[in-house]
Amino acid sequence: MSKLWQKSTDVNALVENFTVGSDREFDEQMAAFDVLGSLAHTIMLESVGLMSAADLDLVRHELKKIYREIKAGNFTIAPDVEDVHSQVELLLTHRIGDAGKKIHSGRSRNDQVLVDLKLFFRHELQQVVEETEKLFRQLIALSEKHKDVLLPGYTHLQVAMPSSFGLWFGAYAESLADDLEMVLAAWKITNKNPLGSAAGYGSSFPLNRTLTTKLLGFDSLNYNVVYAQMGRGKTERVIAQALSSIAATLAKMAMDQALYLSQNFAFVSYPDTLTTGSSIMPHKKNPDVWEIMRGKCNRLQALPNDVAMMTTNLPSGYHRELQLLKELLFPAFTDLKNCLHMASFMLQNVTVNMDILSDPKYTYLFSVEEVNRLVLNGTPFRDAYKQVGSAIEKGEFKPGKQVKHTHEGSIGNLGNKEITAAVDKILKSFNFEKVASAIESLLK
Repeated sequence: MSKLWQKSTDVNALVENFTVGSDREFDEQMAAFDVLGSLAHTIMLESVGLMSAADLDLVRHELKKIYREIKAGNFTIAPDVEDVHSQVELLLTHRIGDAGKKIHSGRSRNDQVLVDLKLFFRHELQQVVEETEKLFRQLIALSEKHKDVLLPGYTHLQVAMPSSFGLWFGAYAESLADDLEMVLAAWKITNKNPLGSAAGYGSSFPLNRTLTTKLLGFDSLNYNVVYAQMGRGKTERVIAQALSSIAATLAKMAMDQALYLSQNFAFVSYPDTLTTGSSIMPHKKNPDVWEIMRGKCNRLQALPNDVAMMTTNLPSGYHRELQLLKELLFPAFTDLKNCLHMASFMLQNVTVNMDILSDPKYTYLFSVEEVNRLVLNGTPFRDAYKQVGSAIEKGEFKPGKQVKHTHEGSIGNLGNKEITAAVDKILKSFNFEKVASAIESLLK
């Protein structure tokens, strides 16, 4: 297996296979970002006199060509090549000669991995944000569309008080708003440049880390080179918390959907094409999409603990098991994006039951409304409570079924406009345009 760091002694094949594991497969997902990091690094090398302008022209031209090949799906890590960094450098050297051998000056594979991961995570977080925003706006639209349609609210799975589809859909929209705050925190920690920290102790070359920060569209640096290396694992843990937060919202919504689709509730329905049947029960309409989503998102909620257990007792500096974090984070992004996409798809086809509360079993849903009506007419609350309780016990409770809730965030005053404004503010804080502009300039 080709390694840029290999000396004269071959590593035992069994050791080789065990330590490399599936890392090469995950590395292929970082190939485009590895090229971007090398483009920025070589521009910086030329600016500080560590690469000639002629060599830089050769390197940049060929790196951009490799980048296009990656985007076209024409890039693989050869079976005898250890990782993506080796593959890109070997390709470059094979095509342009000695100039390709100069791109590693002032770098270690450690900070090369770090910058690749930061760029990859940044890209994935943006996609998560975009899928989350799509679902958020869909939930707000459903909340507004069905804001006057009542449904029962439950506590302890017992009929409690009137709710509405406006509240139900809107609750998950606001939950996603808080989740986006978590993602923004993860984005801010991710969007710092570790390049130039080398093996975690800096370099005696006169590197310009501020320049590579600008070229790659990072907001700032991981300044301390030891902390830059320590950030591996910590960055993943913060990202895991953010992904887990969205997953928790989706899992709860999936549970509600599965429950509300059942015949005992029948609050919502979906076309037959979006549910599945039974091998022996012809009446079944199973919510398989929501159930699979619930399972995947419950598993995603274990992600922060998985990352913590991988890194919690490590001292500072690099350790080989850090590569195993890819096995946790990379599939997690894919699963969460798929769940967000499927939630949006399903909700495009949801039908709500417009007349749920006419069922007599929901009569007691209005007990609090009746207590409050008496209080508003001058009866002390404790007396009103006893009067309504007595009527229920005697079977004489016959409430009106109209509700009038006016305070902020209630049935009649959902606050969707304010929730949307908060999300718009969060989304603006990501400043994706800055990143896109920097990468576009780098590839010109």
